[in-house]
Amino acid sequence: MQIIKYPARSAWNELITRPALDVTNLFDTVKEVLEDVRLHGDTAIRKYGEKFDKVYLDGLTVTEAEFREADELISGELKDVIRKAKDNIEKFHAAQAFHGNRIETSPGVTCWQKAVAIDKVGLYIPGGTAPLFSTVLMLAVPARIAGCKEIVLCTPPNREGKVHPAILFAAKTAGVSTICKAGGIQAIAGLTYGTESIPKVYKIFGPGNQYVTAAKQLVSLRDVAIDMPAGPSEVQIIADAKANPAFIAADFLSQAEHGADSQSILVTTDEGLSMDVMEAIDEQLAELPRQEITAKSLNNSRIIVLKDEQEIIDFTNLYAPEHLIIQTENYQEIAEAIENAGSVFMGAYTPESAGDYASGTNHTLPTNGYARAYSGVNLDSFIKKITFQEITPDGIRELGKTIEVMAANELLDAHKNAVTVRLNTL
Repeated sequence: MQIIKYPARSAWNELITRPALDVTNLFDTVKEVLEDVRLHGDTAIRKYGEKFDKVYLDGLTVTEAEFREADELISGELKDVIRKAKDNIEKFHAAQAFHGNRIETSPGVTCWQKAVAIDKVGLYIPGGTAPLFSTVLMLAVPARIAGCKEIVLCTPPNREGKVHPAILFAAKTAGVSTICKAGGIQAIAGLTYGTESIPKVYKIFGPGNQYVTAAKQLVSLRDVAIDMPAGPSEVQIIADAKANPAFIAADFLSQAEHGADSQSILVTTDEGLSMDVMEAIDEQLAELPRQEITAKSLNNSRIIVLKDEQEIIDFTNLYAPEHLIIQTENYQEIAEAIENAGSVFMGAYTPESAGDYASGTNHTLPTNGYARAYSGVNLDSFIKKITFQEITPDGIRELGKTIEVMAANELLDAHKNAVTVRLNTL
């Protein structure tokens, strides 16, 4: 892991680079699978499941018997904490409900918006090295609150053809409509085009590997909406001389265990802190089970010493981290100056893990600098806003001339005429 001291601003663009993969070289492979599923439905899904997940499935949809089996396999303790996390996520997202106001923009001209749920949404939950049942809650709970009529979840099965019981319990608790045993490109294809078992949806949410990322990018060009561009997970920590090095090391390592391409960055004005953090990382890493993945991720990570607080704020807004942890005495002041971040964790006792699981905020966030323009998943992600307007006879008299002149100057005479014929009747 690098320690960089007092870099010039001209070097910052290099320091904010992520270990993100260029997925464009996967597009040929991805297109082949997408087209195969579009044409051959479940048959293609089964074929690729056998090829990539090493299991052939007669049925792709999770049955009620499998839900009952999962319920028996989950401990009471895990059930309780899933329900607790679900309740907090529900409270936070329910508070985001949209209330449209009718506005009279001119006399007799009234405009307003109405929020309408996206009818059918698809949730992709990776298999991989960890069962991400927390992501099920983060996506399904706001989808249900928004009023989505159909919530379809795809996740790869294990080699016995089973879905992890915690994923099934979380899905049932959160209100998922249908769960299909499909992973990777073929799952994205199934959600995009629909098959005999997988319903077609209008928007796809959820993280995935580079093939899933490439598939989501391609299908979003013309076939279906997606949540946001995605890349490897990342955290930035801002800390001062009084920060606890053990806390910072723990946050570094919790991020690093996401995957070998994750990134952790510490930004500070205190040179001494960097060595204390390095020592704490070595001590804690020795006790962790996912050491190989975590150690590789730390190769992408760095500690940067800057000259003052303003440089820290400027660097942070340039980096635009997915997760930002602020462990300084004046964390409130620094947080107020942050404009680009996915989710901010304020104070020494607010680890990223809280937002990842149970505080209530959503953990599906923009990575790779996209926080400069994108929000994380929230209630609005699952709704559309439709605008309405109503104009009375007095209203068209008031506004008509404005519309006519604007249309005429854009050389769109039919637009002008649509107003003129109405005015001529009054």
